[in-house]
Amino acid sequence: MPVMRSAFVSDPAPVARIRTLRGSLTQAMGKKLSIVWVIILFPYICISQVDSTELFRPEIVATEGFQVGGWEQNTPQEYLTKKQKTQRQIFVGAVNVIGYGGSLLILSNTWYRNYPHTSFHTFNDVGEWMQMDKFGHGWTAYNTGRVSAAMWRWAGMSQTKAAWIGGLSGTLYLTVIEFLDGHSAQWGWSWGDMCANLIGSGLFISQELLWKEQRVQFKFSFHRKDYGDSALNKRADDLFGEAWYERMLKDYNAQTYWFSVNLKSFFRQSNLPPWLNISLGYGADGMLGGFENKWVDEESGATIDRTDIPRIRQFYLAPDVDFTKIKTNKKWLKTVFFCLNAFKCPAPTLMIDSKGKFKAYALYF
Repeated sequence: MPVMRSAFVSDPAPVARIRTLRGSLTQAMGKKLSIVWVIILFPYICISQVDSTELFRPEIVATEGFQVGGWEQNTPQEYLTKKQKTQRQIFVGAVNVIGYGGSLLILSNTWYRNYPHTSFHTFNDVGEWMQMDKFGHGWTAYNTGRVSAAMWRWAGMSQTKAAWIGGLSGTLYLTVIEFLDGHSAQWGWSWGDMCANLIGSGLFISQELLWKEQRVQFKFSFHRKDYGDSALNKRADDLFGEAWYERMLKDYNAQTYWFSVNLKSFFRQSNLPPWLNISLGYGADGMLGGFENKWVDEESGATIDRTDIPRIRQFYLAPDVDFTKIKTNKKWLKTVFFCLNAFKCPAPTLMIDSKGKFKAYALYF
């Protein structure tokens, strides 16, 4: 970041503007994720209750609520008539068009319109936040695909077709957002973001095609972090927001992303409980800026240099729960379990960081 470093030395005003832009970028990412998750969860919650209202198949009394990769045997593809499949697919298609399209209109008419529109350009942010934001992109694409595929399975599609359509829908949606970034003076098209999106979608699709289930699940956890110093807490409030939901979306020092492996899926003949997972996690700490721990105080204009705080990577090992492998006939509970499976269950955890420090937690989230 040569331009940024020279600005620190010569003139604090450009740095203040850069800091404001970085803060706005972090806030915008949080808002985007909020909208994405409304789009992800609302349609699934709606369709999970459709049968109880007997909207499409009043003549069938069923214990539907199947899961992609779950334990139920009867799927909508098997028991729905052709007419019922058509009705459901039109319904799911309309929900996706209205949901995705509506959210893009909201994005376009809220913060994008407040910044100059430019010709298409790229923005290299691969080195920011020790790649924590890239894990966030992958997790969003994976779970968007997981929910979308479940909706299409509910509509009577085969597992393979639902995996492709659902799995790619998350990347397609995030690609449109990236395109809007590429035409905004505030941001830019990020190839790093696009790679992360494709990896997230690829993780979901490949497992559906290979195993017909999600043996390795992409999960997320968060804890509220106290920075232990009033100046650092103020910096965190400025960067990540003060409310818990803002921190959950934007505080990369307090996030952990997990690859949660279902053991029974790999060891079919074992006596292991079907819900037991083992998880490998990645996190980071000590980040008070995207690239480095230097910033300009907006009030005084003074340069704050906290490069004495090391930026470290953290690696975790912990047990986990695959909620979709817990049997229940209650549709509302299946919906809850399906949504919970995007998040890591709190559990005893081992951590080692890039400085060689080892730590054990009685309970970590």
